[in-house]
Amino acid sequence: MMLNFIIWTVQPEAIVFTESYAVRWYGILFAIGYLLSYFLLQKIFLKEKLPLSLLEKATLASIIGGIVGARLGHCLFYEPTRYLHDPLSILYIWEGGLASHGGAIGILLAFLVVVRKSKYSYATVMARAMLVVPLAAFFIRMGNLMNSEIYGVPTNVPWGFVFANMGETLPKHPTQIYEGLAYLLTFGILQYYAWKQLRAQKKLSNSFIMGVFLIGIFFTRFLIECIKEPQVLFETTMLLNMGQLLSIPFFLCGFFLLWKAMREKKITLS
Repeated sequence: MMLNFIIWTVQPEAIVFTESYAVRWYGILFAIGYLLSYFLLQKIFLKEKLPLSLLEKATLASIIGGIVGARLGHCLFYEPTRYLHDPLSILYIWEGGLASHGGAIGILLAFLVVVRKSKYSYATVMARAMLVVPLAAFFIRMGNLMNSEIYGVPTNVPWGFVFANMGETLPKHPTQIYEGLAYLLTFGILQYYAWKQLRAQKKLSNSFIMGVFLIGIFFTRFLIECIKEPQVLFETTMLLNMGQLLSIPFFLCGFFLLWKAMREKKITLS
């Protein structure tokens, strides 16, 4: 008889050196995502004749802004009482606790520094980054899967995961995979658009890129949150959880930018 669920017992450590020190899959996948994104964006910069120095600054800013923003986002959005009572523990990043919405805000702010003394617009730098960020986000979600974290509610679907390392006994929705696939689809759409435009020697639409990105990342996040387990206790009493509330401004902005891009009539997908 075939089982109608998957027992997930993968350990989060890829390489164990000592009991207190190990290289985790999350860190490896995070690094792979950033490296692949960098090299793909490097090709786009070369095709558009944009300076690679701008790419290097944007990459450094996204790493610093993303990590700092993700950490502060988790501390302030999900566990403010704990961290406001013990601010020093905000630095204990090895204990876990990163919020993607905070990371997005951190990157948005970091790019303001990048373009401050640049002749290129904020929208241009941001849109180019958004061409590849979904790929990095896919690898991060796979890291969440390896950590057996942020999974969904119980399910009867045959691809349900029993996260045994977390003491679970019932199959749960592998929402990390759902989000990861949504991010890959978003990445594919954006890459196809960029390839078509650049091949035809046409200018990329910043509004279209940002619109597709924000909808593809945050609207799908809003939907998938409906079948996620609450991350913190106070979410159990909320009509919309924290992840959904934080996603709304992002995807509403995405729909506006997509509408704006369609009004510009600069979109070529066929």
